[in-house]
Amino acid sequence: MIHQYKLGGLNIVLDICSGSVHVVDEVAYDIIAEFEQKSREELLAEIKIRYVGKDGITEEDVEECYDQVVSLKKSNKLFTPDTFAPMAGELKQKTGGVIKALCLHVAHTCNLNCSYCFASQGKYHGERAVMSFEVGKRALDFLIENSGTRRNLEVDFFGGEPLMNFDVVKELVAYARRVEKEKGKIFRFTLTTNGLQINDDVIEFANREMSNVVLSLDGRKEIHDRYRVDYAGNGSWERIVPKFQKLVEARGGKNYYMRGTFTHANPDFLKDIQTMLDLGFTELSMEPVVCAAGDPSELTADDLPIVLEQYEKLAELMIQRRREGRPFTFYHYMIDLSGGPCIYKRISGCGSGTEYMAVTPWGDLYPCHQFVGEEKFCLGNIWDGVTNTATQKDFASCNVYARPDCADCWAKLYCSGGCAANAYHATGSVRGVYEYGCKLFRKRMECAIMVAASERLNDPS
Repeated sequence: MIHQYKLGGLNIVLDICSGSVHVVDEVAYDIIAEFEQKSREELLAEIKIRYVGKDGITEEDVEECYDQVVSLKKSNKLFTPDTFAPMAGELKQKTGGVIKALCLHVAHTCNLNCSYCFASQGKYHGERAVMSFEVGKRALDFLIENSGTRRNLEVDFFGGEPLMNFDVVKELVAYARRVEKEKGKIFRFTLTTNGLQINDDVIEFANREMSNVVLSLDGRKEIHDRYRVDYAGNGSWERIVPKFQKLVEARGGKNYYMRGTFTHANPDFLKDIQTMLDLGFTELSMEPVVCAAGDPSELTADDLPIVLEQYEKLAELMIQRRREGRPFTFYHYMIDLSGGPCIYKRISGCGSGTEYMAVTPWGDLYPCHQFVGEEKFCLGNIWDGVTNTATQKDFASCNVYARPDCADCWAKLYCSGGCAANAYHATGSVRGVYEYGCKLFRKRMECAIMVAASERLNDPS
């Protein structure tokens, strides 16, 4: 499968199954587009009529270009056949039920009242609660017991707002550090916070123990304060921004993400990214809202062309700032053209429900944080393990080749079939696709590859 597009002044050709990325001239671009539909003689005749004599192009140049395309095909860098489908069902089985990461919901409560919150203001459609140390400790033991020979384990402290249970977070990290050497494990912790309760103690602890910190900021003050309000209806922007700046500065400007959400109120989200840059933040993420159909914050069909244009303008801004020596990172544009994810990840995706699970304050297990509170997706608990094996098998079989709608999509080995939660909430099936999200993802990938290719061309080393 081939995907071709023009962006940022580049003609880009992707060979999907080999992962090869080619930046080509107009002659090669047109030859590749019709290479498999026409004979050599027919295609060369058309291309020569189109290009010979323009910019000094000769008939020999066209013929040489055609032969180079033939050579790339023979070397499996163009028109590579898809040989991965037979592996799709086998790869997850080979992991043998190993769990490598948990999302600990240490607080099903929040000090903000964000109307677009997929987690129902941290309650996850249930009762407010915080996780006890005993439940958290058992969750860490459960992870160790089910991690097999895997050495590196990941734990996300999540909510609601996890800093509303900060003492337990500290206790759990201390416990993990005590046992990791004995158990032959290394814990990598992440903290996601809205920032209201950040203080010097939090900053010192996070910068010592957290491999990554995710900070929730929606960009412009008027946009952020539209949704991210406290229970009195007051915006939080002015209270959290100085705290975020202090934490990031103490962190050396590394290993954090400003995580924003864009909605129907700000499809022009590049203005929010620019605000984050102006505030001194350079590790950025802006995610499309996840909400119920009909919610006022839901992205609409009319928003789509605006959002797609914003992604292109964002790519242009990244290239411009890199040239000026002021680079920044955008989470969805992080791509490694020389390596990238292994074929297991490309086929199988995030591993929700198999390699990765969420733990509620009561110790119940769910496939990921976006399924918490939906009882039919409860997999079991941290004492008895996975008892809902039927649901887990459904997730285990959930790969890009299990989704018929992905069959002809050029981006399938980049998105791995997409988010199971988004698919379920859009279609009622974890094997469905959230088409609006697919359109956004395809544009993000085109932009990410263009940015990476531009950087490679300007700095081949």
